[in-house]
Amino acid sequence: MRSLSETSSVKQAGGRLMDKVAMITGAASGIGREIALTFAREGAKVVIADLDQQAARRTAAEIDPTGKRALGVAMDVGNEEQVEIGMGQAIQAFGRLDVLVSNAGVQIVGPLVEFEFAKWKKLLSIHLDGAFLTTRAALRQMYKQNSGSIIYMGSVHSKEASPLKAPYVTAKHGLIGLAKVVAKEGADRGVRANVICPGFVRTPLVEKQIPEQAREFGISEAEVVKNIMLKETVDGQFTTVQDVAETALFLAAFPSNALTGQSLVVSHGWSMQ
Repeated sequence: MRSLSETSSVKQAGGRLMDKVAMITGAASGIGREIALTFAREGAKVVIADLDQQAARRTAAEIDPTGKRALGVAMDVGNEEQVEIGMGQAIQAFGRLDVLVSNAGVQIVGPLVEFEFAKWKKLLSIHLDGAFLTTRAALRQMYKQNSGSIIYMGSVHSKEASPLKAPYVTAKHGLIGLAKVVAKEGADRGVRANVICPGFVRTPLVEKQIPEQAREFGISEAEVVKNIMLKETVDGQFTTVQDVAETALFLAAFPSNALTGQSLVVSHGWSMQ
């Protein structure tokens, strides 16, 4: 992974997101962090929204210690009040909102017949309630501007299914439906909505799944990686955080409504449409 010093410098005039304002949820680590770094490199002012407020502030400070181009805010995306407060802080700091990347998520695996209802509700709240609440708050500002781009972090599981992932697959499928509605409702206000559908990205979220699935299936961790996670790829490779961030940049910078209501798979060929 690239270091912050290599990725956070702002390009001179010509950056694809020059002076755009982007909020990325779950951006203190993993995919969200890489998206924030990439957007900042391309000239955007970035809002790092994360459940871990201190981590959000650290990431923002590393991108821009002056605070002029990066802001860290605390946000539990499933909490309506926190979403409204965090969005308000972002708009107060930067005056507008051009891009929302709804990235915050968790993974909980287990057979459906044994799955606890509380865990089901927790996962759906973060993925779906969080997407709804942040979208609603973002649209209020984007409609005032008559412009904006909303990007949802889906998954290959937005289109496919795997054992032990019932709530995750359900939630990720749901994001495609939400994006299509936002694309329809937001079109005449200049707002686009799209979904990125990554394959397995070796983040802490995926690292946690490897031993969990090894236990559930009674196989080795190496077999989980080779025969479950990467079996259907064309080259046996994990998707990288950089792959996903570059896709987010492409969608955020796209210049027209020609690309809206779509879901783009980034998976080394694991899922082909």
